[in-house]
Amino acid sequence: MSPTALDDRATTARRPHLPLRPLWLCRVCAAPWPCPVARLTLRQEYAHDRIALSVYLCTVLHDAAADLYRLNPHDGPDPAALFTRFLGWAAPRGDRAEQVRGGSSGAGPASRPTGSR
Repeated sequence: MSPTALDDRATTARRPHLPLRPLWLCRVCAAPWPCPVARLTLRQEYAHDRIALSVYLCTVLHDAAADLYRLNPHDGPDPAALFTRFLGWAAPRGDRAEQVRGGSSGAGPASRPTGSR
């Protein structure tokens, strides 16, 4: 690759990975949206407000479910698959996620009253 090709590539604006509605495929890579690049972009854009990201993704999930159902009302979209596709990847990770779910909130076996399970 020539140095000018690298310079051209560096200055060329990249197309945003946005959904093609009503199919909900990425306009750039044709993967189910949000594609991996869109997920990374959304994580960066909402890095300081994860709740806003979740609200946005819930809204998009609602729109996608309606569009996909309209396209194929006989089979319809699988709710669990749509949840995983639109929201599952955005869930917090690590200890904070455990605290949200109640897993490591300090209510382990040592802090339970005697005689309770």
